Amino acid sequence: DLALALAAASIRIEAPVPGKGFIGVEVPNANSSQVALRDLMASKTFQKLHSPLALCLGQDVSGRAVCADMVAMPHLLIAGTTGSGKSVCVNAIIATLLLRNTPDQLKMLMIDPKRVELTTYRHIPHLLVPVIVDLNKVVPSLQWMGREMDNRYTKFAETGARNIEDFNRRAAEHDEERLPYLMVVVDELADLMMVAPEDTERIITRLAQMARATGIHLIISTQRPSVDVVTGLIKANFPARVAFAVASSIDSRVILDQPGAERLLGRGDMLFQAPDAAQPLRMQGTFVSDTELRHLVRHWKGFHRGASPATESEPETGEAPAKHAEPEKDLWEDMENLTKEEGRDELFAKAVETVRADGRASISLLQRRLRIGYTRAAKLIDAMEEAGIVGPAKKGAKQRNVLNSKAAQADAASD
Repeated sequence: DLALALAAASIRIEAPVPGKGFIGVEVPNANSSQVALRDLMASKTFQKLHSPLALCLGQDVSGRAVCADMVAMPHLLIAGTTGSGKSVCVNAIIATLLLRNTPDQLKMLMIDPKRVELTTYRHIPHLLVPVIVDLNKVVPSLQWMGREMDNRYTKFAETGARNIEDFNRRAAEHDEERLPYLMVVVDELADLMMVAPEDTERIITRLAQMARATGIHLIISTQRPSVDVVTGLIKANFPARVAFAVASSIDSRVILDQPGAERLLGRGDMLFQAPDAAQPLRMQGTFVSDTELRHLVRHWKGFHRGASPATESEPETGEAPAKHAEPEKDLWEDMENLTKEEGRDELFAKAVETVRADGRASISLLQRRLRIGYTRAAKLIDAMEEAGIVGPAKKGAKQRNVLNSKAAQADAASD
């Protein structure tokens, strides 16, 4: 009735307005204003944030700049349908980070299964490796990031540092190498969950739970916010969320735990749920044009490891400097080695101990003892067969022989 009386496309009721003693009815303007990144970066709100990972998100309904600190989030989940402004928001966040950080201060790992959203940044020196478009390389790259997190915690323990800020402060005092922040940007989570759901969920959850102190942060976006993509484990570890226009209230509940995003207008209209806020804040997202992004990429490409400064007439599709290929190759070799070394299930050692102690191996045994599902138990049995720990499957028998089991050794000793 209110929407009919106001002749509005859609209205959103906020009851009560946080900090106020009244109910708010949000009526959209006929024409939405464009929020420029430069205006937000020049605002007092953004200038007060001294963090290197400060972000410009947009303007609220009162025209005030809304900025956030990625260190405090510490990870960000973004969801919205096609055309809602999700990709523009990701580009605005990346542009803000590139404008505030040199390649020595920030390194980025970009994953773009759609091959068109993040490839604009393929020549910037902030990248650890070229933008990953091959889904087969996604899991190894995330595993490498997990090992980098463990290595950083080892360094912190050796120096007595509590987090990356403390470590870099000590390193500066002793004239040692500082650690850069690491930003993982995933453009479409749904494609990753379709290819390797278990591995993707496990690695992302582990990074989200533990990586904050080491300076590793995640920005994950999806255009399909369903429960099989944004699982409970992933959502629980992403307290900061951005919802653009979605198809239904069910999708809104998946991303925000409440309806409302289905009434958004699209084209940058968004709800931002801050980790320390009780209710999401409605705002118009920051807009960065493709021309501005190309100029920004050209600027950083000119400072690329001794490369000659880029000119306005330089073609956009030029080859990256040859020197950039060496660290990328080394890193991919490191990732491939990690896959071979750590590709086994984390319960592999416990499974081996279980079957050797019992003297027999079967999928149901591992399911009961380790409290895991059928698929994971079957993979563990196959891995143990490849390692020569259990024998091949017998026709008509569910159990397998265990080679060099503790039970067999005890029988031999008694004889």
